[in-house]
Amino acid sequence: MSDRSSPQPPVIPDNAEANWRLPLSPHSAGRARALLRTQLTDWRVGTEVADVAELLLSELMSNAIQHARTPLGRQIGVRVARYDGRLRVEVADADLAEPRPRTATADDEHGRGLAIVTALADRWGCCPRLHGIGKAVWAELPLSPSA
Repeated sequence: MSDRSSPQPPVIPDNAEANWRLPLSPHSAGRARALLRTQLTDWRVGTEVADVAELLLSELMSNAIQHARTPLGRQIGVRVARYDGRLRVEVADADLAEPRPRTATADDEHGRGLAIVTALADRWGCCPRLHGIGKAVWAELPLSPSA
């Protein structure tokens, strides 16, 4: 007798994380967004939250690529984690300098990244890199857009 019941979807753990290391290159921002989108789809994160997380990651990656003063060959670490109903996106580089928000004028072509992060994230910050030299810049938002 065969079991014809439909397979159960995999259980998504409450606490989970994924990590990637990418070269310090302008192409890495797009690669990071693609990896994030795949991971959030696997975790069944809603579209609205996934879109905001992708934008946050894009801004953090752009800052690391444009501003991190790191030796050649160093990589950017990307981490995404879900815990306690929250989603964290984190970008780590080998530069010790912490990002500082600035006020961009109407004519400035740059300088709005951290303002965007501040506007979209529930909270964000910077901490020493967990494994190695440098820092990690992170942003968090609730997994449920209504939370």
